[in-house]
Amino acid sequence: GMEGLGVGSVLLTGCDGGLGLALLKGLLELPSPPRHLFAACLDPQGKHLASHGHQPVPKPSCALADVTDPNSIKAAVGKVQEQVGSAGLNLLINNAGTTRRSTLATETAENMSLVYTTNTIGPLQTSQAFLPLLKEAAEAEGQRELSCSRAAIINISSILGSIEVAEAWEERQDICYRCSKAALNMLTKCLALEYGRSGILCVSVDPGRVTPPLEQGMGPVTVEESVRGVLRLLAQLSATSNGTFWDWRGQRLPW
Repeated sequence: GMEGLGVGSVLLTGCDGGLGLALLKGLLELPSPPRHLFAACLDPQGKHLASHGHQPVPKPSCALADVTDPNSIKAAVGKVQEQVGSAGLNLLINNAGTTRRSTLATETAENMSLVYTTNTIGPLQTSQAFLPLLKEAAEAEGQRELSCSRAAIINISSILGSIEVAEAWEERQDICYRCSKAALNMLTKCLALEYGRSGILCVSVDPGRVTPPLEQGMGPVTVEESVRGVLRLLAQLSATSNGTFWDWRGQRLPW
């Protein structure tokens, strides 16, 4: 169950609403919540964190990052480092994402560029910047086995990025989104090959939440159900999961 996930420190991007905010709440409500939880969001005041009636994240632990801005990411790394010290950062969840509705007929260079910048380049830049802190955590934990409680990068992806499954083509073509998530999945594999050697687990996860939703029955009923599933999955990931793709139900997905 969920009690399995015990992580010292977590940085979660894209906490401005939707899945990010729900994941934040889920992490705070774990039987053993992270000692340090960094919510990276675009709103510099973190106003939405209080306004949603959720337990607010303690002020000093709020790292604010625009994943498309290297300076913002660098500032976030500094804030995290200040808080965690030599223990490093255990878990980076690259959740910040965006989409544009489109069909093959209406897709544009502008859409493609905008969505790719946030969904693919953002996680790349964030992972590169936090690598030293993730490495420190991997060494501090000193366990041989890869796990989310030791050191991990979780890329929040989508089944719409699976080339093999090609899910829901009739419902939504959204070329820019599909391409950005397929590219994010390749990034996950590259990170796994390179960072796995340093004791950092790298995995893609489809939370089953797509907006607007696909037809009935294709995903979790509620965002809470999705979050429960994702947190349960994170507790179970191990060395054999490095560089793989999973969904919120704990089922392995094809690339």
